Amino acid sequence: MKIFSVKFKKSVVDINQYSNHRYIFPEYAFAGRSNVGKSSLINYIVNKKIANVSSHLGSTRYINYFLINRKWYLIDLPGYGYSLRKKNDIQKLVNNYLFVKNNKIISLFLLIDSRMFIQESDFNLIKKLNDNKINFCIVFTKIDKMSNLTIDKNICRYINVIKNNKLSIPTWFKVSVKKKYGRKNIIRYMEEQLSIYKQKLIIPNS
Repeated sequence: MKIFSVKFKKSVVDINQYSNHRYIFPEYAFAGRSNVGKSSLINYIVNKKIANVSSHLGSTRYINYFLINRKWYLIDLPGYGYSLRKKNDIQKLVNNYLFVKNNKIISLFLLIDSRMFIQESDFNLIKKLNDNKINFCIVFTKIDKMSNLTIDKNICRYINVIKNNKLSIPTWFKVSVKKKYGRKNIIRYMEEQLSIYKQKLIIPNS
């Protein structure tokens, strides 16, 4: 997949603001705790600075829509865990997008800081995604901050928690924006998921 066109479309703070236009194109959404490196990863994937990178927690306060190749949306969701807005408002906004009026998500990219043990907010979201059968993958970020051995041990612990709670183990990736590592695997995954999505449109309920 070659990304040749990136256009900002809209920022919304209420699900009703985008319910009319969002069904034209399928969507890849990006979510994660604040300061997990979401904006940096988005910029890395599209090879263009479109998402605001900030050292302040909770700097993304809206659902941001970017139209890619005039064919699909890249969705930048607000970070959870911290926010300059009320935490409940952010949680409601993300939940409404994912679980209330959604039927166009090809895949949700859930970003996890590879240096940290599993957080309650991350686990709760993973469980809810499983319960609602939302297709998602995990992206372990900031792998350049620790040794490969330590990162792999942390990821193994993370996956074991998911497995031990009898949840489906999603596809997962390791990325480092600083070292320019992981983009090709994510782009390849996007291509695969788009192909599956199109096939389901041809053969409903497949």
